[in-house]
Amino acid sequence: MDERAEISAAINAAARTINDKQRSLNDTLQTIVNVARETLPGFDEVGISTFDGRGNVETKAATGDLVHTLDRVQYELGEGPCVETLRGNPVVVAPHIRHDQRWPRYVPKAVKAGLRSQLAVRLYLDDEGTVGGINCYSTSSDDIDPDAQGTADLFAAHAAIAVGHAVERETLNEALESRKVIGQAIGIIMERYGLSEDRAFDFLIRASSTSNIKLRQIAQELVNRGNER
Repeated sequence: MDERAEISAAINAAARTINDKQRSLNDTLQTIVNVARETLPGFDEVGISTFDGRGNVETKAATGDLVHTLDRVQYELGEGPCVETLRGNPVVVAPHIRHDQRWPRYVPKAVKAGLRSQLAVRLYLDDEGTVGGINCYSTSSDDIDPDAQGTADLFAAHAAIAVGHAVERETLNEALESRKVIGQAIGIIMERYGLSEDRAFDFLIRASSTSNIKLRQIAQELVNRGNER
């Protein structure tokens, strides 16, 4: 099997895990970075960063401690290839990073940790925008193979799809839970005040709008009080 065929097979193997409903998002992303490390020429460690529900960035998968170390430095300093992709830059290539002047605070720390070159690619979804980045670190080569960028982009695409599926599942679960809680609250209001279902729902709407508190929070408080009785 030639190199191109091997790369294609590796990417397809990683992609198959995305639709495996028995696997968690973390498991899927970990598989992607493991295969990427074996596939991307010249890179020793690979990691994936994503935004959590509050907009904070975190390293969700990594092939080694170096990823966590350098990711954390970039998060804390607010600069570096990783941060650039999280801000929307599609790809950041940093060969011979020792001489790179774009990130004056990050580069000395990265070089001290042994970094020689770095490649970062944005994780992007049409509906969500930037959802994270895939970060590739080399401690063995100052140069970046011309084919590495395109291959990393393919892995990033698969990782973005995995994140998108996870967000969809989380959103669906939250919606189902909200519906359940609101239904319980409506039942409590109907029983307590002798209202119809429609009027009980109007009661919740008014309570939410006048207090500027989300409808689900109002409903959850009513349910909690009902359970305390």
